[in-house]
Amino acid sequence: MIHIQIDEAYWPSVNSTDLRKAARMAASLAGLPESTDFTIVITSDEQVRRLNREFRKIDDTTDVLSFPSTEEDPDTGRPYQGDIIISHPRASQQAKTAGHSSMDELCLLVIHGTLHLAGYDHAEEDEKAVMFAQQREALNRLSINIKGFSL
Repeated sequence: MIHIQIDEAYWPSVNSTDLRKAARMAASLAGLPESTDFTIVITSDEQVRRLNREFRKIDDTTDVLSFPSTEEDPDTGRPYQGDIIISHPRASQQAKTAGHSSMDELCLLVIHGTLHLAGYDHAEEDEKAVMFAQQREALNRLSINIKGFSL
């Protein structure tokens, strides 16, 4: 199950159904079991900065953080893949700069975060090529057109 938590301030501008679709598409392309659980959190820049400082020792905000897990959900016994934390203000600014909707940007970040939970990375050029190809495929299948990511 994909759990979605949205800070109340962002409820009017976030479509959780679209986020779920993006997460399911990325999970499917990455080969994650359909029964895998993970959580998507849409929150503030301040919260993302705090988490980035605490867990990555980087005292700055970012657009998306992924925290992979190998735990089982204690309630269901299903694999718990981890958490994806997204800065809504950062996503909105990036969308405005790039010329697409905030929801499209949030979906891109959900796809990106889900791929990280599945073990993808982009630290090396060969890894980046594979991960970004998966992102493009997910965006195309969802009919989301983002300059630089969609075909």
